[in-house]
Amino acid sequence: MRTFGEAPPPPTVWERLKEGMSRSSGGLSDNLAGVFTRKKLDAQTIEELEEALVRADLGAALAARISQNIGRERFDWLISEAELRRVLADELLSVLRPAESPFTVDRSKKPYVILVAGVNGTGKTTTIGKLSLRFAREGLKTVLAAGDTFRAAAIEQLQIWGERTGAEVIAREAGADAAGLAFEAFERARAEKADVLLIDTAGRLQNKAGLMAELEKIVRVLRKLDAGAPHAVLLVLDATTGQNATSQVEAFKAIVPLTGLIMTKLDGTAKGGILVAIADKCRVPVHFIGVGEQADDLQVFDAAKFAAALTGAK
Repeated sequence: MRTFGEAPPPPTVWERLKEGMSRSSGGLSDNLAGVFTRKKLDAQTIEELEEALVRADLGAALAARISQNIGRERFDWLISEAELRRVLADELLSVLRPAESPFTVDRSKKPYVILVAGVNGTGKTTTIGKLSLRFAREGLKTVLAAGDTFRAAAIEQLQIWGERTGAEVIAREAGADAAGLAFEAFERARAEKADVLLIDTAGRLQNKAGLMAELEKIVRVLRKLDAGAPHAVLLVLDATTGQNATSQVEAFKAIVPLTGLIMTKLDGTAKGGILVAIADKCRVPVHFIGVGEQADDLQVFDAAKFAAALTGAK
């Protein structure tokens, strides 16, 4: 029990996620309250539920499937708003659960090479810094490769993270060959017996063939040193981009051996349902979600908590 005048505890990351995803009037949680003006789960309620799911960026096909599943067994039932939220959270959880996959570093591989990709503006370099901090706390020696050689700011940003996390940063001047830098960083990390090598890459649009070919080249060069490298390829997605994120996953899967996803900026969007759509369509593990700018705001993805936050279920 708190004493008088004592400050309340700070909100947990999942409380912040719930608040962030319901911030807009277009959020699924708010829309559910608007849907449920009747007590009976009738045809109109089911149709409005489907529309709310589409607005939350689940996509038309998945929204129809989930609303039909809910209506099939409960049609014409008297049901409370709280119960509807719980039922919907369970439906979303059944889609999300297969994608839930905690990220682990295989310590038998030295270094364990992680290639991080994504389009411009997803928060890729910041996410790498947060991963570096997480690994440092786990006692892992990490080397960072500033492979986004197109932007001097990205190189500087990674060097700041290196100082914060005690990680060595391998960098060249802006405009240098990214594949060559990745090769050099791999050699250095191996020589220094680092546990992890995190490689940043230039932000690229999935429809830019030249930039995508460069990403493919980085993978090819790494395999000259280790046929199994990179051991993980993580794609960073921005939740605010909505349905376009699905096409990003498919495009990157076609170029590199994508092993997992990180979705950022979930604290600032009402359309967190895109993660459900991606889990349903793309079948790629989701390792982390980002819910803010602070170092600890990169959190291990928890399907049950995410479904509850998205629907406002208790």
